[in-house]
Amino acid sequence: MALTAGAGRRPHGSLEAEILATLAAATEPMSAADVQRALPHDLAYNTVQTILIRLLEKDAVQRRPRGRGHVYWVRHAEAAEAARRMRATLAGRPDRAAVLQQFAAGLDDADAEMLRALLAEPPEAT
Repeated sequence: MALTAGAGRRPHGSLEAEILATLAAATEPMSAADVQRALPHDLAYNTVQTILIRLLEKDAVQRRPRGRGHVYWVRHAEAAEAARRMRATLAGRPDRAAVLQQFAAGLDDADAEMLRALLAEPPEAT
């Protein structure tokens, strides 16, 4: 199964992962505008807000009102940090497929099924 996106598109889940990493690195809750400014590329405010709402619906972040909007933070900071370490391990490796294959081969049946279900989710719109 190819895990790359088409030309000009982000890989599935990469924008969510970037936003989670941004929130996890923050020292305090962030608004959608804060997240938008912290990202290394230009994204529309509405795109950032949509992804934050999806992450809220997935129970990956929490929010509370602030002013006329909300601020967000990572619900499971430990999970976000583990995911960041996994991405860092893969970064720049010429043998990414082999590393991912070894990782997947070591999963128990329940975790393998959970990973399949997560990979089958439709990609977020950007």
